[in-house]
Parts: sequence; C-alpha cells; structure tokens
Amino acid sequence: MPVSEPTDDRARARRHRLSVLAQGDAALLAECWNGLGIDPECELVRGPEIGLVALRGRMGGGGAAFNLGEATATRATVRLSDGATGHAMALGRDKAKAKLAAVIDALAQDDIMAARLDEAVIAPLEAAIAARDAARAAETAATKVDFFTMVRGDD
Repeated sequence: MPVSEPTDDRARARRHRLSVLAQGDAALLAECWNGLGIDPECELVRGPEIGLVALRGRMGGGGAAFNLGEATATRATVRLSDGATGHAMALGRDKAKAKLAAVIDALAQDDIMAARLDEAVIAPLEAAIAARDAARAAETAATKVDFFTMVRGDD
C-alpha cells in the first residue's frame, strides 16, 4: 500500500498524537494498548536507545536562545510488516514506552486504525495529562503570594 503525501491535517494530527504519547504515563499507555488486543509484527530499525538532548531557553520568552542544560531521552524507530515506519521520542529512560509509541505511530498511518487508536489510547492519555496539569496548577496556585504596596499618607 503506497503512502500518500501527508496533508496538513494528517501532519498536525500526527504531531499531536506523538506529543500525547511522549507526555503520557507509561503505565496508562500500556494499559490502553493492551485493551486494544492487537500485536503487530514489527522490526526495530533504530533503538530503542537512550541519549541526551539539549534543552534551550530564552530570557523572558523572547530573548536570545541559550543552552539551559541536557535531559535524558529515549527514541525508537520501527517498521511494520506492511512497510509503515513509526518514530517516537520521549523524555526519560523508558525503552518500552518509546518502542510502543513508535508502533502506535506506524499503525496510525492508516486512517481507520488512527481513529481507533485516537479513541482507545490517545483520548485517555489526553484526559490523564489534563488532570495532571490541572492538579499541578492547583498546587502552584495554592503557593501564590500577592505582593502589594500600601500607600501611606504623607500628612
């Protein structure tokens, strides 16, 4: 089956899917994947391998870029028996998560399978990420301190 050129919508959906897979919890990802009951044959093209990525920052969000430090990341590339290739990268050292995310990326190149994966895997991961972010925001808001200056009369 020839692979067509990705449209903007397909490329955007793929970027979103890979972002969710990278940010999602590995245990929940495995649980959702196991619920699908599929196990495609795949060959490892690269990895999973652990390495370092450079972290860049900008002063004030708009200044000149500078090297902030490094972080550990794991990446993997797989090829399915039908020739579809999937790639994945995630922070941390979880090789199983990177491989599974690459398999999901390869499977999602078929539109029907992509819809199934989005419903069974991506949606629950997105909900968990949103809940985690909301809890983190609530914890942060609880520590907020409002500084103000009280004006005194100079009579």
